[in-house]
Amino acid sequence: MRPRMLFVISAPRSGSTMLERMLESHSMILGGPEPHLLTPLAHLGVWAKVDKAPYDHILAAESQRLFVERLPNKEQDYWEACRAYCDVLYGRCLEASTKEIFLDKTPAYALVLPFLEKVFPDGKYIVLTRHPAALFSSYANSFFNGDYRAAHAYNPILHRYVPAIADFLRRGGVARFHVRYEDLVTDPREWMRRIYEFVGVPFEEGTIEYGAGRRSVESKQGLGDPLGVDRHVRPVTDSVEKWAAEVAADTEKRAFLEEIIGALDPDDLRILGYPPEGLWEPLERVSGKSVSVPRSKWTFYKVQRWLIVKLRGLARKSKAFRKVLETVRLGCDVLLRE
Repeated sequence: MRPRMLFVISAPRSGSTMLERMLESHSMILGGPEPHLLTPLAHLGVWAKVDKAPYDHILAAESQRLFVERLPNKEQDYWEACRAYCDVLYGRCLEASTKEIFLDKTPAYALVLPFLEKVFPDGKYIVLTRHPAALFSSYANSFFNGDYRAAHAYNPILHRYVPAIADFLRRGGVARFHVRYEDLVTDPREWMRRIYEFVGVPFEEGTIEYGAGRRSVESKQGLGDPLGVDRHVRPVTDSVEKWAAEVAADTEKRAFLEEIIGALDPDDLRILGYPPEGLWEPLERVSGKSVSVPRSKWTFYKVQRWLIVKLRGLARKSKAFRKVLETVRLGCDVLLRE
């Protein structure tokens, strides 16, 4: 039997972990850590070009395409095979619970949405968007200590996710529901009621207080962004215009934000719910006011992500440091060999 699937589609730092916590608190919805099942499948070679792999990925991709052409139903058979793989894993996870719907909240899926639609045309998709300036500010402050240029150089997150999600909202074909982060945290009761109506489950008001109930250790482990979410028991509006206070006090950051957001398609911004005409209004509201921007506290999660980013960058730039890492990896392989 095919499990009932629910996907939350968003860019990182859009509030998807908060939304997942509320949905997972529902008596019929099973959530948890980001499984990342679909992204490896999407890059096996048949659907999209693979840039690098520990095998001859160019030959494998061409061979798979030729093989798929021999199947009775061509690509449809391939999509069904991918679906069967996912159905077994999602289904087995559901079987071990008392719930009926599996929720997958993996932000990277936003970059393989055409593939996802082929594999799960009957899935339901909740699209969560956030003001692009707020999203980028949160990303830069969470992982790059507020260095906007370093954050954009490492991952041009707006230029990757905004067009992909806008294109998904622009197309038809699958059941989808769009909600803005700002609206969700301002009136969570109304928007969760609409979301549950879309999903087809009864409204459970207690799920809004996602931090009040017990969550298993397993449901908290794994990939995801707990920054901020674990400090609250329900949605709050603290972060809605936090970016404006920061940017209003730093002309260089404002100029950089205007530059990278200005390079986005205005129609894409409108579809996501942030028309260029009113995009900078939060800055006008804080202009002239004395606003103190609280310093971000270091957490284990933030230190962990910061170290990963720094060490990856150093490994790319320094051959000597990369050699040290390779030597350490060899030593670990020897010590752990059975």
